[in-house]
Amino acid sequence: MIKIPEQKPSNKLEILVIDGQALVHTVIKAALLDAGIKNIQSAHNSYTALQLCESTKFDMVLIAFDVKSDKDGFNLLEEMKFKGYITKTTCVVFLSADTNKGLVNCVVEMEPTDFWVKPLDKSKVEHRIQQILLIEQKLYALRFCFDKEEYPTAIYYAERQLKDDSLVLYHPHINRLIGRCLFNLREYKEAQAFYEKIAETYSYAWVQVGLAATLLQQDKMDEATTLTNELLQREDTKFATYDLLAEYHIAKENFQLGYEIIQEATKLAPRSIERNRKSWNLARLNHDRLGQYIATKNMSKYAKNSIHDSPVLQLNVIRSAIDLAATLPEAESNKLLANTERSIERLKSDFTVANELKEQLTIINIRLMSLRNNKKVAEALIEENSALDIQSSFEDELDKVKAYHEAGMWEKSMSILNEMKGGVSDDSFTGKVLTAYLEQESQERENIRYNPKELGEMASSHYKNKRYKPSYNFLCQANKLSPNNKNIVITILKVLAIIAEESGLTEAESLHAEESIKFLVDVKLSEQQQALFNEYKVRIDKVLRDIEE
Repeated sequence: MIKIPEQKPSNKLEILVIDGQALVHTVIKAALLDAGIKNIQSAHNSYTALQLCESTKFDMVLIAFDVKSDKDGFNLLEEMKFKGYITKTTCVVFLSADTNKGLVNCVVEMEPTDFWVKPLDKSKVEHRIQQILLIEQKLYALRFCFDKEEYPTAIYYAERQLKDDSLVLYHPHINRLIGRCLFNLREYKEAQAFYEKIAETYSYAWVQVGLAATLLQQDKMDEATTLTNELLQREDTKFATYDLLAEYHIAKENFQLGYEIIQEATKLAPRSIERNRKSWNLARLNHDRLGQYIATKNMSKYAKNSIHDSPVLQLNVIRSAIDLAATLPEAESNKLLANTERSIERLKSDFTVANELKEQLTIINIRLMSLRNNKKVAEALIEENSALDIQSSFEDELDKVKAYHEAGMWEKSMSILNEMKGGVSDDSFTGKVLTAYLEQESQERENIRYNPKELGEMASSHYKNKRYKPSYNFLCQANKLSPNNKNIVITILKVLAIIAEESGLTEAESLHAEESIKFLVDVKLSEQQQALFNEYKVRIDKVLRDIEE
């Protein structure tokens, strides 16, 4: 059995209070002193807090959201966890006067020991501290084993503590850890039976969420669907249930549904960098250029002054903006590109950043030249820059694939893409999504050699010269790359209406017309789009009716 280190007595605990308000420090310090705790240090900003953590291993950290510094409490807590200053055995109390749902959800994900709403009352603080210390003392061995992933030993301690009448107030917490141990051991049948049994006693959200997780892992979809539908209606379980369902559907390779679920979860906790990253990857896989642009912007916005902050995040916003611009009408595309070029100049204004990202910015410039129909300039830049052949990160390599493809160097593009496909493992959420994305990219780039904007221009040229079949074929390719682009789908109906009136539709064209109509019925259209849709639908329906008669 694992050896458990001796627990510190309460009067030897090291406490750190992080808050920008002097009154908060006064209230908390007085309550701690009354509880017999004397080793208390204070920090009024994140810089001081991080310095103190370098020299002292704190047992309890009380951290405010509104820390006076370049980081808010959420980012500071995340950084302290990342650097190992806060471990799973550290007692963490989060303090905030802000109780908006998005912030609370994000804090809950960080799993603090407690969450206190300011302003603080000394008597209540003292009572809560006494409770927390008692819980930490009683559950020390169980927590230690769980944190060390010694789940069978953790279950052993938990079952013993459930027989201790003095711990009756903590039985819900103990049972919660048992359920998580069984789940982490992948004993899903036993975990289901456990959650069903304690559901007879407890009505806590975690019981129902845990049960839903075990049902999903066993593919008991009738029961799981009934339960998750109920949990999505509850404010206290909605958030966790979205995450469960997203993980499940991605594992089953239902990427569209997984993406829709992740988007809903992101709305509930918008600060989560990891969830925005998942949304970004799923948006790419589902051809949602606007979605990937929004996700990269969110990542850059919420990572500001956090451990995740990096110029690369802004670089990814620029990359996704170029992807989006390639699907937009000319006026909208030019506006987005102008804004993107300003962002590039801001990056270049920082000498260090510009030097570090020199190759990446060169590739972006090549892509911009191609998008602005300066392909000879793009080709010349490629020839001038041998650095493009240097192996780099996944995103850098993917941007090279796009740069070569957009410049017309298709064989080189496919060569890099095929190399990338062998370097991604599909044994995780992200790996599974990226593996599917690279396979999709490989197939599409092999068969479609132009971006949606170029395809639209070629389709328009054929249309003006009354070559409707070639126009339709180019629009189909553009539609494959941008399936959610309403303007492309409406234009497809326009061309099909003319083909139907002139020569009739083939079976495949009739099916495509039906699918296009269904898509446009289900989405929100502008007044002008709706008028055009109605016109083309009526024309196609008339031809089909005449044929039937």
